[in-house]
Amino acid sequence: MSDDNIRGVPRGTAEVPLSILELATVGEGSTPTEALRDATEVARRAEEWGYHRIWVAEHHGMPGVASSSPAVLIAHLAAATRSIRIGSGGVMLPNHAPLVIAEQFGTLHALHPG
Repeated sequence: MSDDNIRGVPRGTAEVPLSILELATVGEGSTPTEALRDATEVARRAEEWGYHRIWVAEHHGMPGVASSSPAVLIAHLAAATRSIRIGSGGVMLPNHAPLVIAEQFGTLHALHPG
């Protein structure tokens, strides 16, 4: 099976391509490290189960959410998977210089095309 197939079906041709919104939720009694490790496992399982994409959300100042740096988390998840598409559900541009975000996502695309 090629990387462009999900369970033998070409990527993007399924009737309902399923995606996941990943917040890297920090559960009660858990740590951000554990939440990010769990998010990595979710990405690996989602790929195995044929999901189309994972969207990473950006949230700041919330102790229950560990996804404050989408570009870093996307790079990590992309390195831990082979074929699932990983992208940002949104970047809070008031918190970042637009050029920096453009450069980060340009680098992500160069490292993990598509």
